[in-house]
Amino acid sequence: MSGLLQEVYDRLYAAYGPQHWWPAQTPFEVIVGAVLVQNTNWKNVERAIGNLREAGLLEPRRLAKVPLPELEELIRPAGYYRIKARRLRNLLELIVRRYGGLLERMFSRPLDALREELLGVPGIGPETADSILLYAGGFPTFVVDTYTHRVLARHGWIGFDADYYQIKDFFESQLEANVQLFNEYHALLVRVGKLHCRRQPKCSGCPLEQMLPEGGPLEPEE
Repeated sequence: MSGLLQEVYDRLYAAYGPQHWWPAQTPFEVIVGAVLVQNTNWKNVERAIGNLREAGLLEPRRLAKVPLPELEELIRPAGYYRIKARRLRNLLELIVRRYGGLLERMFSRPLDALREELLGVPGIGPETADSILLYAGGFPTFVVDTYTHRVLARHGWIGFDADYYQIKDFFESQLEANVQLFNEYHALLVRVGKLHCRRQPKCSGCPLEQMLPEGGPLEPEE
């Protein structure tokens, strides 16, 4: 691990400890949550997943048979429920049609091939695909989100114009390809992002405050 990324990780882990992320009872629940969490917070997702659990639908083949209007109502707490219902249905079609609803079969495929397949599902972008692969499938692929970009850019470690794959490569080229490390690192970045690296930064007390450039956090030029 590079010196910079080692120090960032060590500071965050010392401050926050293990994050126990992704919070789910099964890999399929992780998959459902990865779709539902798009553009919302986790509390809303928990409510939607609770509805699915109470209905006994957290299994690929059972959930795939639910009529779309019913699915929309079940996941309504997650917001954008009509869009997300269709995205979830698209993903379920792949899991059931291609793999018979068996996640073990799906996750037995090579990482790159499965990632490309997931990205071919309408509504499944890189962050959602990588979340499924890392947290449900146990593949060593780094997940990048808004917090990751913001933390790195404000410290000057990447440019504000860096895209998803540039940031992903920044981590994967310098870190051991280790599932537990990628899991914990991403979760820690989310934690510090929520607490400190918000749209309006709150740098006081941040574990990474001493690593900021002179003059404070950088911001994109107008």
